Amino acid sequence: MSITAESIWAPSPSTTRGQPTQLSADPKGERLAYANNKSIFLRSIDDSALSTEYSAHTTATTVARFSPSGYYVASGDLSGTVRVWDCVGEGITKGEYHIIGGRINDLAWDGDSARIIAVGDGKEKYGHCITADSGNSVGEISGHSSQINSVSIRQQRPLRAATVGDDTSLVFYHGAPFKFNTILRKHQRFIYGVAFSPDGSSIVSVGADKQIFLYDGKTGEAKTEVGAGEHKGSIFSVSWAKDSKKFVTSSADQTVKIWDAEAGKAIQTWRMGEEGKVSVPDHQVGVVWPAGRSDGLIISLNLSGDLTYLSEGEPAPRRVVHGHQKNITAVALSESKASGPTLFTGSSDGRICNWDIAAGTADFVDGDGHSNYVSSITSAPDGRIYSVGWDDTLRSIDTTASVFTGSATATDGQPKCVAATPGGGLTAVATHKGVETFNRDGQKQKDIHFGTISPTAIAATDDLLAVAGDDSILHILSHISLSPRHKLTALNSTISTLAFSPTVQYLAAGFSNGKISVFDTATWEVAISRWSSHTGRVTGISWNEEGTHAVSGGLDTNVYVWSVKKPGMRVGRTNAHKDGVNGVEWVGGGKVVSVGGDAAVKAWKVEGLS
Repeated sequence: MSITAESIWAPSPSTTRGQPTQLSADPKGERLAYANNKSIFLRSIDDSALSTEYSAHTTATTVARFSPSGYYVASGDLSGTVRVWDCVGEGITKGEYHIIGGRINDLAWDGDSARIIAVGDGKEKYGHCITADSGNSVGEISGHSSQINSVSIRQQRPLRAATVGDDTSLVFYHGAPFKFNTILRKHQRFIYGVAFSPDGSSIVSVGADKQIFLYDGKTGEAKTEVGAGEHKGSIFSVSWAKDSKKFVTSSADQTVKIWDAEAGKAIQTWRMGEEGKVSVPDHQVGVVWPAGRSDGLIISLNLSGDLTYLSEGEPAPRRVVHGHQKNITAVALSESKASGPTLFTGSSDGRICNWDIAAGTADFVDGDGHSNYVSSITSAPDGRIYSVGWDDTLRSIDTTASVFTGSATATDGQPKCVAATPGGGLTAVATHKGVETFNRDGQKQKDIHFGTISPTAIAATDDLLAVAGDDSILHILSHISLSPRHKLTALNSTISTLAFSPTVQYLAAGFSNGKISVFDTATWEVAISRWSSHTGRVTGISWNEEGTHAVSGGLDTNVYVWSVKKPGMRVGRTNAHKDGVNGVEWVGGGKVVSVGGDAAVKAWKVEGLS
């Protein structure tokens, strides 16, 4: 057997309300770079299923910028560290430099791809200029009295740089080495974005005062204000067209506007969300105009992480790319005959997405969903998905329409996991108090409590319900009456996940110590005890359709594929997900997917199963 990486379905960029989010496109206009959690993702603009992940940062990442050469990326994080790494090969780190004692807000490369200015919210200083290959100092960033939000470097000689920050100042620098030249205070509130035009002739700045100013790119002299009163909310981001004649802005008023720099007028406007309705998730917090393209594509980012593809001259968005922003906590495969195989994932912020497995693209499930952490998802053959969350509710999803059905069903306690019978008649929910069963209409049928024992995992067949407790005992119950059938007591650890094989011949149990035991359901004896490569809690197990192999994931960040006939044979991928694997699913004969703390869905190709 072998397992190889097939694709990464990247998450959406991380966003924060009231702060800009930096997007960067490579010189060819083929890839987008952005930060999410502790990783940097390089995502194909035209094919969402083609992405790469850089996971060497140890704290939450904040910004990533392609070098003008297109061969390297510089990325920053909350600790003030900047990493420079190869983006065309295997992602090898070329340099790691500690710049400031706080969050890196923005980065800029010079035209030679040799120097980097990093700025942010430091303790002793707010920015610094270094060489990309060695980290040596090549200038001083001074003149600000508060955090710096954005930086830009003129790509032509003589070199110039500009920084803007919360102190309402634009500071202009001569270089290299870069040194303070002048300070301009045209804005009345925080300045969020600054950018040199590609030809180096102009600088544009935008801010929370809804104002846009243009400056001379060589002298730094203020030229004019553009579009006074056009934007009705804070302007978070700005990006130039490659011809240096137009630029685009994104704002908290839910609009994206293209401006004619010479005329000082808006020539096109898109408004996101419902017309006339204020929507905080539709605040436009980032924008980029990829320079290497000929189709006029503009990509805008809203607060909920959606990437909206806009084209100059077209009134409606070309497409919208959805995904998770927070760590994915649950996954399930629906094989409804009506909708075909579809993957459903839930995250810690309550968001549930359905994924087109062939295309690697996601859509949100419509309707009123969970308000926070989705703890478990399961599928039923009747075309429904059932989910439970820490809002103490059970929800059902119509997989054909991708919409929540009916109203939320309250549970007796905080749900930990959910399981549905293959026949679709009953759904069982394990809470910290016990187990409850519900019918298809969400009506409670039975419940059972185990005293002070709290369930940790459940799995269901049409006849049986397996319930594991934090007392390291596995209870086998009748699914209909919840009456006891069998009890397994001599277990060496707490069971963290359970999965019946498709033929119900086996029950696989993953333990918190990383071991996996497979029980024969005819005798309830241990059939396999050699699946023991995980070094952390096993978080998910899924069987292939034939029941001959299983895939598992754990908090040790690893994914393993196991064989029933040859228990000692296994293949795996270490460091599959940063911060741990939270779930796995077998989605086809030779394909498995995993989800984890990096908010990404990853597809793996498994060969040699026969």
